[in-house]
Amino acid sequence: MPHPTAAAAPAAPPAPPAPDSPPAGPVPGPHASGRRGSTGGPLRSVRVLWASVPALVWFAFFTIGPLLGMFVIATLRWKGLIYDPTFVGLENVRRMLDDPTFYAALRNSLVQVAISVPLMLPLAFMLGYYLHSKPPGHRLLSIIFFTPGLISISVTGMIFYGVLSPNGGLNGILDMLGLDSVATPWLADPATALACIIAVDLWRGVGWTAVLFSARLSSLPAEVLEAAELDGAGRTRTIWSIAFPMVKDYFSTLTMLQFLWTLFTSAALVLLLTKGGPGTASTTLSYLVYQKAFSQQDLGYSQVVGVVLLLLGVVGMLLIRRALRDPKDRP
Repeated sequence: MPHPTAAAAPAAPPAPPAPDSPPAGPVPGPHASGRRGSTGGPLRSVRVLWASVPALVWFAFFTIGPLLGMFVIATLRWKGLIYDPTFVGLENVRRMLDDPTFYAALRNSLVQVAISVPLMLPLAFMLGYYLHSKPPGHRLLSIIFFTPGLISISVTGMIFYGVLSPNGGLNGILDMLGLDSVATPWLADPATALACIIAVDLWRGVGWTAVLFSARLSSLPAEVLEAAELDGAGRTRTIWSIAFPMVKDYFSTLTMLQFLWTLFTSAALVLLLTKGGPGTASTTLSYLVYQKAFSQQDLGYSQVVGVVLLLLGVVGMLLIRRALRDPKDRP
């Protein structure tokens, strides 16, 4: 039996803390992160590039190739495929700059674009907002508005040739209303021939573009427009101060498309209705390209005018993009 005064045995020292346990699962090797990142690195870029090769070849063959060909043909005197071309350098440019018909066509094209596009897009946007508000019969209205864009250009030409001819529908209505003094051969009058072309452009483009605007406006949050109406904003203010800024990029895109459509595709309508006349009153650059290439067999001159059209298109798109760009994106 131990002595009562004996000292108790010393306590055992505390155990040292255990080292952190390794994480569960396999430990990644030193090159694991490199293998993981390589799937999104250069290898993936090369695969994407190879996948886009067919589209790039198509673009180069059918877009870049014809553009380069236009510049080459502009330096030739060439009557057509069955004739031998002759290199003439800048002679076609000098001929164009000395040709009063070119300046008349340039003026008519600028007038056509300057009137058609600024009228068409605001009218189409307001009409599109009206369709977006779903008035009674809005589905039928959408079909009616979209129909002019579906009618072929030849049918459109025949319709308006019947309306605007000297004994056509418009002069007949004016006679019925006792306004026979206003009646005129609209397509044969130098004062009205180009205006008729512009009017047909508006008839074809406003309704079609309005349906596109209506479809874009349907994607806007309904709460924003409802809140504007509850706050007392009128219809005009809601359209231009609330809805328009929200679809401004889309408005800019459609403006550029309509600009290009008007500038480059007026030849068919001019050919069907006025053939550029009377004189050069309704000759546009697009029609002048057709006339020189197919009627007068002067391919070199026609392609010089085509280069001018291309430059006008590029400059016009840049100006439209700059004018409609968001102020916060401007330098």
